[in-house]
Amino acid sequence: MRILKLDRETIHRILTDLLKRSPNQYTQYENSVNEIIADVREHGDRAVFACTEKFDGVRLTAETVEVTEEEIAEAYRQVQPELLHVIRKSKENIRVYHEKQKQYGWFDSSIPGTMLGQKVTPIARAGVYVPGGKAAYPSSVLMNIIPAKVAGVETIIMTTPCGRDGKVTPATLVAAREAGADRIFKIGGAQAIAAMAFGTESIPKVDKIVGPGNIYVALAKKAVFGHVSIDSIAGPSEILVLADETANPRYVAADLLSQAEHDELASAILITTSEAFAKMVSEEVDRFTAELSRKEIIRKSLENYGYILVAPDLDTAIETANEIASEHMEIVTANAFDVMTRIRNAGAIFIGEYSSEPLGDYFAGPNHVLPTNGTAKFFSPLSVDDFVKKSSIIYYSREALQNVYQDIAQFAACEHLTAHANSVLVRFEDEDSEGEEK
Repeated sequence: MRILKLDRETIHRILTDLLKRSPNQYTQYENSVNEIIADVREHGDRAVFACTEKFDGVRLTAETVEVTEEEIAEAYRQVQPELLHVIRKSKENIRVYHEKQKQYGWFDSSIPGTMLGQKVTPIARAGVYVPGGKAAYPSSVLMNIIPAKVAGVETIIMTTPCGRDGKVTPATLVAAREAGADRIFKIGGAQAIAAMAFGTESIPKVDKIVGPGNIYVALAKKAVFGHVSIDSIAGPSEILVLADETANPRYVAADLLSQAEHDELASAILITTSEAFAKMVSEEVDRFTAELSRKEIIRKSLENYGYILVAPDLDTAIETANEIASEHMEIVTANAFDVMTRIRNAGAIFIGEYSSEPLGDYFAGPNHVLPTNGTAKFFSPLSVDDFVKKSSIIYYSREALQNVYQDIAQFAACEHLTAHANSVLVRFEDEDSEGEEK
């Protein structure tokens, strides 16, 4: 990996390079995505099936697009018992963590004759997109569905591409059933996002769409936002490790590569205060890469977006980490918990040398759907909050309104909204007229 001295010019260049990976930069695909969305919106199932045959090489019909109970039963027979056991342990960890995020309505009656409050209501129908085809992502299934179940969503619709044989990867189906998906459809790409956003003859319209996907999925989610809600427009995966000379260079190298293997746009960055440590990590990265199965992807990823930055001091290292605002951040320093208190911007923070990033991806419980491309400065991980909405509750008795109605009318008059003023004045017009007569 390239080793650079950390200064203002270096960090500016790196931030500029990282932002090039954002889905917002790939406008050349927008026309194609918009055409697919318009086609699905107008022609429903027919357009979805045509796109699926064109892009995925599989012919579906209204009778075969939805996963059946028989297919789910077959998937359970094909999944190894050991994997099923792990899925269930992970599911429980994720459920317990997200249960702690639940919010409840509240009411306050401290002012006589009034009641103010907040009503928390789960959305009625959520759509979960899961990448598929040859790959299997049961972890993404759990991470996207379980918060919705904990929130109390009534119906969870899942879409995922099937293989050319018309089948969905068994582990994906098993995870979906374990997590609590209500219906599963064998479609992917922009057409799946459009189908959930607008509904078709076979696929119900949802209120919110969550889940990761390729550039076409990301741009489709962006395009349908407003017709439905979305979680975020996710970019390529990224990791930032903040380490000093007390860290184990072999562990740090392994963790950097755990994200670099995702794809050629993935980012892996080490910020350290020790040049000697930087060199040791770089050497370990080379050794590991030579042995790993996805070495070509890793090499391209590190060539494009892999950096080891040597900072003059820990304060500069922390400031830079906050500026990058990485999706995953590991802190492996002598006083890791103290450093953690100074981190403002990160999707997920892993503390200490035994809290490696895959622990969060698969098992610990916190959600692995995280803000990318610097959006951790203002976005949060996927959570129960993403599947609820809040309504304000307002109640005033006649007596309570009588004490303030003239204040309201004066505010409305200030804004020249006479109908607003009239709406409160009309309730006391008899009393006002009596006062004028006297």
